[in-house]
Amino acid sequence: MPELLQFAFSGLTVGAVYALVALGFTLIYNASDVVNFAQGEFVMLGGMATVFLHMAGVPLPLAAALAILITVGVGLALYAFAIDPARGSSAVTVIIITIGASIFLRGVAQVVFDKRFHALPSWFGQEPIRIGGAAILPQSLVVLAGAGLIVALIFLIIDRTLLGRAILATAANRLAARLVGIPVRKIVALSFALSAAIGAVAGILVTPITLTSYDVGTLLALKGFAAAMLGGMGSAVGAVVGGLLLGLAESFGAGLISSKYKDAIAFLIILGVLFVRPQGLFGKKNVERV
Repeated sequence: MPELLQFAFSGLTVGAVYALVALGFTLIYNASDVVNFAQGEFVMLGGMATVFLHMAGVPLPLAAALAILITVGVGLALYAFAIDPARGSSAVTVIIITIGASIFLRGVAQVVFDKRFHALPSWFGQEPIRIGGAAILPQSLVVLAGAGLIVALIFLIIDRTLLGRAILATAANRLAARLVGIPVRKIVALSFALSAAIGAVAGILVTPITLTSYDVGTLLALKGFAAAMLGGMGSAVGAVVGGLLLGLAESFGAGLISSKYKDAIAFLIILGVLFVRPQGLFGKKNVERV
């Protein structure tokens, strides 16, 4: 029983990160129909920028805030110089653009930072908390709490503000949104900014546990995309549930079978779900986006 509880703690921690990455995918997809495979690089930039700013003598809270602002700037630049000029292009073309942006950002990070792994200090120490015979690091609780807070804020913005209604209107019908005066291009740019900020926060929260380097974004993007597909692309609830389920599947698969097959097990589960329910757990059938 303690072992299963330990697997659950580990799975929920990494699943919370996957959920945040998947939520970034969902925000951009809903506003612009773009599947942004550079989403993982936002996580990498948040962690790496915080590490190097802190190493340069900037206090950790200020370094984290600056890292978020830098990542948001990169997200806006990605939209302004790569995505917006390609509007009207096919989905495959835009996907290739985002993959190219991911490779470019990874190369820039390799030059600006370095190729080594880096860590941040844990916010509340390294002494594990014992629960039911299992141990969980305080930083894992920070990751879970941070992810929960971000998800709650996103739902609050979407449900309770005019900005959220503008995002929903843009997601439903961009032409109709333009006709009623909604600045669609600004809304899409905002979705990239929010997505970048969420990714940066995820990178900052998880770096004390998993370390970070210039190339961690690639696998995170794939896992976040898989979580979004599992939950249903375009569904915020699905992104959160899909991320947590994927994290739990990886943790239990690694613990009960073998860590060598952790990634394979997760993606096999995704493929199985998509074969049975292609729209994902919370997606809608036959949705025609106009």
